[in-house]
Amino acid sequence: QVQLVESGGGLVQAGGSLGLSCAASGSIFSRNTMGWYQQAPGKQRELVALITGGGITNYADSVKGRFTISRDNAKNMVYLQMNSLKPEDTAVYYCFSDSPWGRRSWGQGTQVTVSS
Repeated sequence: QVQLVESGGGLVQAGGSLGLSCAASGSIFSRNTMGWYQQAPGKQRELVALITGGGITNYADSVKGRFTISRDNAKNMVYLQMNSLKPEDTAVYYCFSDSPWGRRSWGQGTQVTVSS
């Protein structure tokens, strides 16, 4: 199982930027699809962005053009750069990893708060 540790959350004003990082352990990291979910209070966890082992990305419509996901396989890291943040982006952000055989691992989450 892949172990994931997120960092980089915090408080930012609307229109600002934050960068999240996810450190992963596991020898098969480069083959895993990685990504981020968000969970706002009282809401279900929703996919924000993902990146496949081959570098293909996919974004939720709500963050297209504002968020960028990337990965560094040599460092076992996944990143989420969040620009033009809105109050509705406020949530706990969870890093995830899907193994080639479909096993999902989760990080512990990091809080992002966007003030208006």
